[in-house]
Amino acid sequence: MRKIFSFPILGSMMVSIAIAGCARDTKPDETQTSVLETLPFVYKMTVQQGNILTEEMVDALELGMTKRQVNFVLGTPPLVSFFHANRWDYTYTIKRGHQPMEQRNLTLYFEDDQLVRIEGDLQPNPTRAAARTPEQILIEVPDYESREGVVRRSLRGLGLDPKD
Repeated sequence: MRKIFSFPILGSMMVSIAIAGCARDTKPDETQTSVLETLPFVYKMTVQQGNILTEEMVDALELGMTKRQVNFVLGTPPLVSFFHANRWDYTYTIKRGHQPMEQRNLTLYFEDDQLVRIEGDLQPNPTRAAARTPEQILIEVPDYESREGVVRRSLRGLGLDPKD
């Protein structure tokens, strides 16, 4: 019986397959799971994670605020470390369709329940806050109008109204 593959040929083939398999990048580009995702007509949903951080919200922060006041302005922090109870981390990410992901970070430091330091992408800007015009909301409430129900109208129609 004739040997088709000899040991040196078979060994070199196995080594080359192993090297080629290890050299291949198995991670897709970013989080791409399909080649079709890059096509412009494929809908990609907007994904938000974390607390929304706007300039207005960050401008409302002032040094010396209590944790409760900061919680009212920014909401409950999504990241509170068990070991660093005086540090609150707010992270907000949004991925809109085919656009790259936006990320905003804000770290707040407290001492004795008072805000002492603010770090992150957005910083409070008093001039920006002063330039912003406050919005006034006007709500008109109509006067109360008494409306009679079906039973009272029926009784009044029959002449049996208890108010008379």
